[in-house]
Amino acid sequence: MATRLVQINMKARDDSALGRFWAEALGWGVDSEGPGVTNLEPLGFTYPDPVAVCIDLVARPEPKTVKNRVHLDLATTSTAHQEQLVARLEALGATRADVGQGDVPWTVMADPEGNEFCVLEPREMYRDTGPVASVVVDCADPHAMARFWGEAMDWTLHEVTDEYATLRSAKGVGPYLDFVRTPDAKTVWNRVHLDVRPYPGDDPAAEAARLRALGATDPDIDQASISWTVLADPEGNEFCLLTPR
Repeated sequence: MATRLVQINMKARDDSALGRFWAEALGWGVDSEGPGVTNLEPLGFTYPDPVAVCIDLVARPEPKTVKNRVHLDLATTSTAHQEQLVARLEALGATRADVGQGDVPWTVMADPEGNEFCVLEPREMYRDTGPVASVVVDCADPHAMARFWGEAMDWTLHEVTDEYATLRSAKGVGPYLDFVRTPDAKTVWNRVHLDVRPYPGDDPAAEAARLRALGATDPDIDQASISWTVLADPEGNEFCLLTPR
């Protein structure tokens, strides 16, 4: 049994408006499974597929109050492309952001609701990822996160150091999943989190039990009205275990 990362869940005060921004930013299509939910995926994409990690924007009234612990890194192919992408994103409503990054070659930005993301300088490893180079999760211990997520999913662990850990789909396609050591402690429910899905035929209850045995915990929330399971990784980052598909 195993799971795979299929989408990023992002809370939004206006899911439709924020969905339009990210669709334009990534060149993706927009759909909706119901009021208050906007779904984004590449044009012509058949879900789920490791070639891309999709984005679900879900309406929530609470405002963003702290730096997100999960964010997207966008890929570029040249310095000129990086500059052009930053300018295009600013025209769409993004702003430049200061999260204490100092003098770095990438550009830190925030979307219209303040969600941080980075436009990376060109890097060879991201040339075949598509527009999303990586999904980045802040953490205190990359080794511990690599152990948990490397067992939780069937993705391949590419590198782990004291500063970061990097995984990617075993098929060698799509974005990377990076765990980066930061000094900030988690203080609130994550407005952006990972959604993982078991494979067809797997037992979701057994998969949830397996994840708990690896170190996942159950957040103190009422889950009686939902069909998926909300868990938290060993550092308390919430994630959703969706039904097999």
